[in-house]
Amino acid sequence: MMAAVLAAAAKYLSEHYGAPAMLMALLLGIAFHFLAEEGKCVAGIEFTARTVLRIGVALLGARISAELIVGLGFNLIALVVLGVLLTIGIGFLGAKILGRGWRFGLLTGGSVAICGASAAMAISAVLPKNEHSERNLIFTVLSVTVLSTLAMVIYPIVTTTLELDHRATGVFLGGTIHDVAQVVGAGFSVSQETGEIATLVKLIRVTMLAPVVLIIALAVRRYADETELSGTRPPIIPFFVIMFLVFAAMNSAGALPTIVIDAMSEASRWALLTSIAAVGMKTSLKRIFEVGGQAIALIVAETIFIAIFVLAGLAWLSQ
Repeated sequence: MMAAVLAAAAKYLSEHYGAPAMLMALLLGIAFHFLAEEGKCVAGIEFTARTVLRIGVALLGARISAELIVGLGFNLIALVVLGVLLTIGIGFLGAKILGRGWRFGLLTGGSVAICGASAAMAISAVLPKNEHSERNLIFTVLSVTVLSTLAMVIYPIVTTTLELDHRATGVFLGGTIHDVAQVVGAGFSVSQETGEIATLVKLIRVTMLAPVVLIIALAVRRYADETELSGTRPPIIPFFVIMFLVFAAMNSAGALPTIVIDAMSEASRWALLTSIAAVGMKTSLKRIFEVGGQAIALIVAETIFIAIFVLAGLAWLSQ
């Protein structure tokens, strides 16, 4: 109930003052960290940060359909998919080079490559937990939300300076900005056509969430050390990933009416907003600042990499 109240407050702030809802939920949650230390709220916060989060990710599948994806064309789909995979690889290798854990590299790389805070929470759900897990998740969500908001303002200026047409601008915005809301904001601020293309490209990146989480879960099950798994092995295929794919398949087959898709999308947004408030409550602000400058450098480098890669790919495809 407490997390739901904070989510509602974050939604109000977002609608009335233009602040990113995810960021507001996260900051409000951090302000109520004391509730997660002891008392009646602890169990509810744990449930919301874990189970409600997975429900939200599963419901995201209702927004995906094969028809939407195919309509963009093979070359652009390949560019977007390759950008996602390479960015995750950059995150993994960058974390190794900087002496950070492999978990952190996958977490930041996946969140930048796919869909920001939602991807960070989904990937975190299948990674083995250690003493830094909650801190790293909070840092990643906070960082990608701030970077995504900055990109929403800066990237349309970049595309205007480079004189990209509406289609190329839409592909760039949808292929590089982290969070869905900021993609929509940036795209429709340019034009209706740009906004529609940007949203479609972003949904292709969101589609990558299920296979990426599945691959990470399988890799963790196969290669992670027993001590990292805390005595338990994750399921071969996490149930929330299965449901994501089921809902996407149902939408692709036309089995979901528009009213149901809209309801599931809204439920997904609320579930993710509520769960990120709970995750915020679980982490103290002091621990976030313990992450260090290397972590900031890594997530900024991932953001710059995917932007340069998509711009270079668009320039190559236009030849």
